[in-house]
Amino acid sequence: MRAPAASRSNAVHAGAWWLWALGLAVAASRTTDPLLLALLVGVAGYVVAARRTDAPWARSYGAFVKLGLFVIVIRVVFSVVLGSPIPGTHVMFTLPEVPMPDWAEGVRIGGRVHLEQLVFALYDGAKLAALLICVGAANALANPARLLKSLPGALYEAGVAVVVAMTFAPNMVADVVRLRTARRLRGRPTGGIRAIAQIGLPVLEGALERSVAVAASMDARGYGRTADVPPAVRRTTTVLTLGGLLGVCAGAYGLLTATGLAHVLPLLIAGLLAAVGGLWLGGRRSVRTRYRPDHWGVRSWLVAGSGVTVAALMIRAGVQDPEALHPGVVPLTAPTLPLWPALSALVGLLPAFVAPVPKESS
Repeated sequence: MRAPAASRSNAVHAGAWWLWALGLAVAASRTTDPLLLALLVGVAGYVVAARRTDAPWARSYGAFVKLGLFVIVIRVVFSVVLGSPIPGTHVMFTLPEVPMPDWAEGVRIGGRVHLEQLVFALYDGAKLAALLICVGAANALANPARLLKSLPGALYEAGVAVVVAMTFAPNMVADVVRLRTARRLRGRPTGGIRAIAQIGLPVLEGALERSVAVAASMDARGYGRTADVPPAVRRTTTVLTLGGLLGVCAGAYGLLTATGLAHVLPLLIAGLLAAVGGLWLGGRRSVRTRYRPDHWGVRSWLVAGSGVTVAALMIRAGVQDPEALHPGVVPLTAPTLPLWPALSALVGLLPAFVAPVPKESS
């Protein structure tokens, strides 16, 4: 299983990358330990650095990291300004408190800021930031076009819109970098309001041209044309798809929270089965053909299985010893790195060794 150079025949399925990333996200949602969260982020970052390509959509990981840091800052600022229900004994500083009317009882703006509430806000923001960074890892590793090819026929039209939206921002960032480099080579300024205005117009023009070209190519390929199916099949498809997706959402929410697995797993499995049945029936109205469909090989199973394993081991660790995954805030205690959850997170490094090496890195 030594990782070979990437090619069309041995490429990891885009869905496998998403399952791997979602497994890390589920693991991050089960803990507030900053050391474990940092380890999960480091695992995701190492795999992205080792296996991403130079495509425009693969450069979005840095933006998700910055977004995660911004979320932490916003969470701490909100805790300082709006207060927190976490009691504390260590007063850091005191802000001027805004008097509130009687109907807003319980709402506080300003006042004392305790160390405990700052630490709690930092832990809470770090967990959300880790979730965002794991999703960013999937965006950087999974080719959106190949993911679209793997979607069921019932979701093809919605998938096209999602792929176009996902690729718009990276392409726009690439255009900005290209124009700034061209201005720098010509000796023109790249900062300031005037430079931004001069760069913005070509970027918007290029985005409009790409949109028109995508629309023309989609129309030429028969996008939107569907086959006629009986009304009973359409109604059954709607009921199964909506009911299944609701069950999947409820089950996924249970996995991301502390809900007991005995109630979550049956609901999640039933929702998945109903959604698969609805999507299979809905695919009968799709008249598109597939050219060189992606195969789910052994390496895809290993990549997806590593993420699922990380999530399962972290959930089990949370059931057996929940205090190890949630460092104390009241009273305030220093976070520690529990051994078995840390080893579980390291399983997520497997794609960095079994996934094919991108051609740019070979």
